[in-house]
Amino acid sequence: MSAPAAPSVKQESEQPAAGQPAAKQDGNQPNSSLYVGDLDRDVIESQLFEAFSAIGPVASIRVCRDAVTRRSLGYAYVNFNATLDPTAAERALEALNYSPLNGRPMRIMWSHRDPAQRKSGVGNIFIKNLDKSIDNKALHDTFSAFGDILSCKVALDAAGESKGYGFVHYASEESAKLAIEKVDGMMIEGKKVYVGPFLRRSERATDTEVKFTNVYVKNLPEEIDDDKLTAMFKEFGTVSSAVVMKDNEGKSKGFGFVNMEDADQAAKAVEELNGKEVDGKEIYVGRAQKKAEREAMLRQKFEELRVERIQKYAGLNLYVKNLHDEVDDETLRSEFAHCGTITSAKVMMDASSGKSRGFGFVCFSAPEEATKAVTEMNGRMIKGKPIYVALAQRRDVRKAQLEQQYQQRMAMPGPRGPMGPGMFPPGGAPPMMYPGGPMGPGRGPMMAPYMMGPGRGMPAGRPMPGRGANMMGPGGPMMGPGGRGPGRGGRGPGGRGRGGEGYPKGGRGRGQKPTPAPAAPAPPPTSEGLTAAALASAPPEQQKQLLGESLFPQISELQPDLAGKITGMLLEMDNSELLLLMETPEALEAKVDEAVEVLKQHNAIPEGAVVRTKN
Repeated sequence: MSAPAAPSVKQESEQPAAGQPAAKQDGNQPNSSLYVGDLDRDVIESQLFEAFSAIGPVASIRVCRDAVTRRSLGYAYVNFNATLDPTAAERALEALNYSPLNGRPMRIMWSHRDPAQRKSGVGNIFIKNLDKSIDNKALHDTFSAFGDILSCKVALDAAGESKGYGFVHYASEESAKLAIEKVDGMMIEGKKVYVGPFLRRSERATDTEVKFTNVYVKNLPEEIDDDKLTAMFKEFGTVSSAVVMKDNEGKSKGFGFVNMEDADQAAKAVEELNGKEVDGKEIYVGRAQKKAEREAMLRQKFEELRVERIQKYAGLNLYVKNLHDEVDDETLRSEFAHCGTITSAKVMMDASSGKSRGFGFVCFSAPEEATKAVTEMNGRMIKGKPIYVALAQRRDVRKAQLEQQYQQRMAMPGPRGPMGPGMFPPGGAPPMMYPGGPMGPGRGPMMAPYMMGPGRGMPAGRPMPGRGANMMGPGGPMMGPGGRGPGRGGRGPGGRGRGGEGYPKGGRGRGQKPTPAPAAPAPPPTSEGLTAAALASAPPEQQKQLLGESLFPQISELQPDLAGKITGMLLEMDNSELLLLMETPEALEAKVDEAVEVLKQHNAIPEGAVVRTKN
């Protein structure tokens, strides 16, 4: 039996969930699907299966997760096999509801494919002024006497403490009315509770006119003192108090407070005096607010401005990096001018030195122009450096993408442990070998650095005794003494060898002349490091390998125990970005720190691995 279609949002919407009565689905077919809420974020399917399979035959279990981070959303769906055991789901609900899992009580209800009953609000009641000790189970036990409960929940804050109110959803409106009649005004745990019908926010009677008596006045002239401020407000009603705030020297700070005796008088004073000119200055008069209220209002205002700015420049703003130090705003604008109308072009500069930080932003007037610029300018050489161009992203979006890439890589089959110097970083090309110089009777083939280290169980730089390694050279497969050729032969000085024409001495054998390889492999990185030209000349299938070989030692200096994992994560990036990271130690260090944070969040740091921290 397949899992029920999970809602795109959470199971509860302004209401809780935890069910009691047996639900029927199509005709007489019993509902075998349960919704399990209030789960700990670390609970996985196997734990739920262990708990529910003890009740009856489980058909499927699904923990709902975030589409980007793949983190649990705190709820799941459990389906029982109704054909084998029609009452298993009902028994599980009765036996496991509010039972702890990972230290948190599970809240279980019937999963309804049609949310019409839940959204209708019929039978739903609201309870407030609850004692902090009342939890979901206590609330359920109190209200279950009045009828079958579909859902029951006490609202909790971020710390898991009760907010003092909750919801109970009955199967029938009659049960809800009976509960309101019997429990409203009743003392529960020493507190008188309120019980009434649940109303959505849109249905609640809202009083938009806030009552207040304390008035805030600012932009006051220096001549205004307490008495003059009182006289200013006296014509609107009785003034309880009026004070002008002063500094340590007794001079006016330009603002003060007035407390009126009546809320209507305060409202009239605000209406009449706000914006009025007093001694040549336009004063502000408004309701006095607490600091927390002002901060919340400012945060909301700034958030609205931020969202508006993001929406305004979505698809228009481009991020450009790997810029030459000589590139300034005008150069950047001129390079992108042919792509469309540029509204702004800015190269970011270091505040202390005034030098370019190597990246900037270009904003176009239309999304089509920005798309054209990304297509045409990404990888273009400007003053001898290939630039990287992409749509600008917020930090939280970039971090979410990195986490998603990490999750996808972890889901792939293969070893997950820490990578030593003798292993190639995950995510790159398969191990390949390249020639380190002319071959001769006294020289064996050169191996890629990541195949020579102690991670293979051999001393660094030494081939395995008694066996050489195949290598493709310009003229075909080449063997060091003791290696294997395509024909059968005798023993060479270093071990068994199967030689043939074109093979060095060290083994006799029967074989065919080797077929020449069509092309030579890419040259290894130079001692100065991997360059853009060297990378561009390498075949595409070898570019990630070369980048991994150059990147791994640098990351090993920053995080030796995590170098393998971090290298594999970074190899998911664009090649031009990786080149820039290798050229900019500060950028590489920042990216490594970001990768370490992702590993910490997902508990993916191997046991015993040491994470270096900045001093």
